[in-house]
Amino acid sequence: MELLHIGPLADDPLEASADFHARLLSGVETTLGAGADPLTLVFLPARHEHRAWRLAVVQGLARRFAPSRVNALECDDSVACAAAARWLDGAGGVTGQLLPLDGNGAGPVLYPQG
Repeated sequence: MELLHIGPLADDPLEASADFHARLLSGVETTLGAGADPLTLVFLPARHEHRAWRLAVVQGLARRFAPSRVNALECDDSVACAAAARWLDGAGGVTGQLLPLDGNGAGPVLYPQG
């Protein structure tokens, strides 16, 4: 399981998408090409206008690098990110998903502690 934190990116969705594709996409592809499986991208939370390009990116990467699994989280809470990453690590059939997290108690629900 590998987490790759993305950003910060611009507030404008078109600028953020262009920046991601120009500056960061090749590094993500290199990471996947080197065998990262599963890979979880972690985006900082953003307005709903960012969802479409982020989902397109994670779905495209999941298709291109199958059978490696690629997912993404939208989160700025390290505990919630870690809990979701542990859950994704054990969820072998989940790929190409963009999951928004808010950190409100998701850790114990998704991944029992103890």
